[in-house]
Amino acid sequence: MTITTCVFDAYGTLFDVNAAARAAAAEPGQEALAALWPQLARDWRLKQLQYTWLRAVAEQHCDFWQVTQDGLDWAMEAAGLDDPPLRARLLKLYETLEAYPEVPTMLATLKERGLKTAILSNGTPQMLKTAVTNAGIGDHLDAVLSVEDVGVFKPHELVYNMVGARFGCAPESVLFVSSNGWDAAGASGYGFTTVWVNRAGEPVDRLYATPQHILGDLSTIPELI
Repeated sequence: MTITTCVFDAYGTLFDVNAAARAAAAEPGQEALAALWPQLARDWRLKQLQYTWLRAVAEQHCDFWQVTQDGLDWAMEAAGLDDPPLRARLLKLYETLEAYPEVPTMLATLKERGLKTAILSNGTPQMLKTAVTNAGIGDHLDAVLSVEDVGVFKPHELVYNMVGARFGCAPESVLFVSSNGWDAAGASGYGFTTVWVNRAGEPVDRLYATPQHILGDLSTIPELI
């Protein structure tokens, strides 16, 4: 079936989740963070994701902004950082994460070719609105879909159902793009054609489904359609 709709995960896929810690570490007076920020960023992201999975399994949903704060608190404690102003600064920077440089052109190309484009994210509507506005990509998106509308995190099928509900399309007509191997696997198992954006060159996850395409960045997404 012809691809008519391209759907993107947000955090880690369109937006660089390491950007907040990297930017804070470069600011004056943050010499201690400068040595720690790569590990802090990794721990923050890992705990953020782990908390979404555990809350989904336990049916104890809270929004993504809460798990983002909880993940940061764990990461800062692990790094020995007891610094409320730094915590506040990191969270502020997370609200306006940088988009990867290829994102605007890639999305514009898809729109020029007549495809529908959307974000499907664990993020809250407000988080996504702020990030999209900051990146200047709103004009290239037909929809921004948040899991808050269904009250459970990815990879629950209720989340992937949102695409068909919004666009009236079959799963086979959707190209789903994520930097998270587990998300790409979940979407592939659901029936989407999937792309795993594997910027770090990691092994493929040993799960029940695998992505159909693996790319190093987003620049060649239009070539797949």
